[in-house]
Amino acid sequence: MNPKKQFTEGLITNNPVLVQQIGMCATMAITTTLFNGVGMGLSVLIILTCCNVVISLIRKIIPGEIRLAIFVVVIATFVTIVDLLLQAYVPALSEALGVFIPLIVVNCIIIGRAEAFCQKMPVGACFLDGIFQGFGYTVVLIIMCVVREFLGAGRFGGGLIDISNGFRFTLDGTGAGIQIFPESYGASILSLPFGGFLTLGVLIAVMQYALKKSELKKAALAEQAKAKEEKEEDE
Repeated sequence: MNPKKQFTEGLITNNPVLVQQIGMCATMAITTTLFNGVGMGLSVLIILTCCNVVISLIRKIIPGEIRLAIFVVVIATFVTIVDLLLQAYVPALSEALGVFIPLIVVNCIIIGRAEAFCQKMPVGACFLDGIFQGFGYTVVLIIMCVVREFLGAGRFGGGLIDISNGFRFTLDGTGAGIQIFPESYGASILSLPFGGFLTLGVLIAVMQYALKKSELKKAALAEQAKAKEEKEEDE
C-alpha cells in the first residue's frame, strides 16, 4: 500500500465518518467541547492502531468461523487499557466521555477496519491504516467541536485552554476556553444533541459535494486527454 494514498483515504476519500459514515453516535454525542473531541479522537486513534497491528499479526491463525469474536476480544483488551489509563491519569476526560469510551469496543470504525483491511494486509500497512483512519476521525471530531462550540457558545477550546493566568493547556477539563463573543449571542441549539445531527449532516454534505466535483473534474480531464489522443492519431 502507498502511504500517501492511505493518508488521503483516511483524511478525505475514505474518511470513516464523512464518507464511510460509521462511528457517528459518539461523533455527535461528545463533540460539545474541544477537550472532548481531542480526547476521544486520540483514544480511538491509539486503540485502532494497536488493534490493527495485533489483528494483522494473528490473522493467519484466526479460524474464519470465530474471527469476529476474536476481533472483539482484541478490541476490548485495548479499550480496557485505555479506559483505565484515562481514569488514572486524565480522570476529567474519562468522566466527560463517560460510557463512550467503553463503547469503543463496538465502534464500527475499528471492527470495520479489522474485517475489511487488517485480516488481509501486512503489519506495516495496518499500522499506517490505523494512524491515518484515526487521524481522519480525530480531524472530523475537532472540526465539529470547533463549529458547535464557536457558533453555539461563542467560545473556542472549552475544557482544554485556560487564559485566566496566561495562555495554557489543561488536562483537568476546567479550562474556560477563549470567549470570542458573548454566549447569549450564540445559536444555543448547536450545543444540544440536535446540533450534533445538524453539524454532521452539513459536513457530510460538503464532503460529498467536494468528492463529486473532484470526480467530475477527473472525468472531464480524462475525456479531454482521450479526445487529444484521437485527434493526434487522425493527424
